[in-house]
Amino acid sequence: MTIESASRPSDQVVSRSVALSAFPAETDVSAAAVAASWRPERVLVVLDDDPTGTQSVSQLPVLTRWEEADFRWAFALESRAVYVLTNTRSLGPLEAAARNREVVANALAARGEREIAFVSRSDSTLRGHFPLEPSVIADELEKAGSHTDGIVVVPAFPDAGRVTINGVHYVSSGSDELTPVAQTEFASDATFGFSRSDLPGYIEEKSLGQIPADSVIVLDLGLMRSGAEAIASQLENASERALIVADAVVESDLRALSLGLALAEERGKRFLYRVGPPFVRARIGQAERAPLSSSELYGGNEAPASHGLVVVGSHVAQTTSQLERLLQDGHASVVQIDVGALLDPERRSDEIAAAISSATSALREHEVVVHTSRVLVRTESGQDSLAIARSVSAAIVAIVQGIMKAGRPRYVIAKGGITSSDVAAHGLEIARAIVLGPLLPGIISAWRPVGGPADGIPFVVFAGNVGDDDALASVIKVLSADEGARA
Repeated sequence: MTIESASRPSDQVVSRSVALSAFPAETDVSAAAVAASWRPERVLVVLDDDPTGTQSVSQLPVLTRWEEADFRWAFALESRAVYVLTNTRSLGPLEAAARNREVVANALAARGEREIAFVSRSDSTLRGHFPLEPSVIADELEKAGSHTDGIVVVPAFPDAGRVTINGVHYVSSGSDELTPVAQTEFASDATFGFSRSDLPGYIEEKSLGQIPADSVIVLDLGLMRSGAEAIASQLENASERALIVADAVVESDLRALSLGLALAEERGKRFLYRVGPPFVRARIGQAERAPLSSSELYGGNEAPASHGLVVVGSHVAQTTSQLERLLQDGHASVVQIDVGALLDPERRSDEIAAAISSATSALREHEVVVHTSRVLVRTESGQDSLAIARSVSAAIVAIVQGIMKAGRPRYVIAKGGITSSDVAAHGLEIARAIVLGPLLPGIISAWRPVGGPADGIPFVVFAGNVGDDDALASVIKVLSADEGARA
C-alpha cells in the first residue's frame, strides 16, 4: 500500500495515544517464534556505519577489519549475525561507497556454505549515507548474480523513543509527546541534514527526486498487526529494488515484520535492509537481554584494581547533559581537550601530550573523563565538517594510544558514534570482539575484545543521543563496582 504525503501530518507534534488511535492494539509476537523461522545456514552481515548499532544485541561477533580471514573467524562462530564496523558516517560519499563494496566482496568470498543477507545499519534519527549505501550493496550483489527485490527501511528504535507511525518517524524523550524527527536537532546535521519526517518524503528528498514518494511501499501498523501472511502478501509486490518503509512502535512490531519477511523470502523474494539498531535483534529472533552485571562484564573474574577511562567526543545536547551530571558528582578527574588547539597545527601536539600526561597521572587515583570542549566547531560545508570531526577524532585516538602505553585501564567507555569507532579500531586496536550485551536496557553496548592490546578490557559503546541525564553515571557505577565482580 502507499500513502499520499499530503494526508500525513508529518510536521505536527502529536501525542502517542492520538497517533495510535487509528490502528489496532499491539500484538504479542515472541522472539522464539521468529527464531523458529530462521534457517541455520543463513547469516546477516551487518554493515554498521558507526559502532552504536550493537547496542540492541548480545553474544554476536563484531569486526573492525573486514579481510576474508576476519569473516572466516566470525562465520566459524555460527552466529546468526556478524557486525562489521565500517564507520562510514565519518566518511565522504565516495569513500563510503568504496568501503561498502569492499566489505560485501570479502564477505561473499569468505561465506563458504553460508547464505548471506546484508543489513545496512544506520541512525535511528535518519543521518547517514542514504540511499547510497544500500544501493551500493545491491549493485555488488547484482555483480555476484543476486537480484534485490526490495530495500526495507526500518529506522524505528523503540528502546530509545524513536518510532514510526503511519509512515512518519518520530522522536520521544519518554513522555507521551511525539516530535517529528525533522523538527529535532538531528535534522540540522551539517552533513546529513533533512527536512522531511514522513519516510516516503525523506526518501524522495535524499534521492534528489529519483525515488518519488508515491512509489514507496508503506507497511503501516494496521498491516503489521495483521499477521505474517498479510505482510508477506504485501511484500510480494516489491521488485527491482522497491523502497519499503515499515511502521514500528514496540518490539513485537519488529518481530511481526521479521516473520513476514521470512515468509516472503521463503517464496523467493530477496531484500536488503536499511535499519536502526533493534531490527537485527528482532530479525534473528533474539530476545531482549537484561543489562549486564559487573561479573558478566569481567568474565566472572576479579575486576582489575585500576580505574576506568571515559572518552567523550559527541556534542549533542544529551551527551552534554549526561557529562554535566556525571561531573557534578565529583568522583572523576576531568581532562578537557581544547578543540581549537587541536585544529591549530602549532598547538596540536602539545595539547595531545598534555592530555596524555594528565589522564595517565589521574588514572592512578580516580576514574578519568577525557572530553572535548563543548563548543562545536562547524562550517557551512558538510564535507569540511566531517574533516574537522576526523581531525578531532584522530587526536582522541592518539590520546587513548598514549594512555594505553602507560597501563591498562579497568574499562574504557567511548561516548559518540565516530568517537566509539575510532577509539575501538585505532585507539585500542580492537580488530575482533564479542558483543556481550547492554549496560542499560537496549541502548548501550559492551564488547569483550578478542586479542590485541585491549584483550579482555570491557569496551563500552555509548551513543551520543541515548539515555537520560543519569545514564553515563549509572554505567560507570556498574563498571566500577567491586561487589559482583567475582564469579
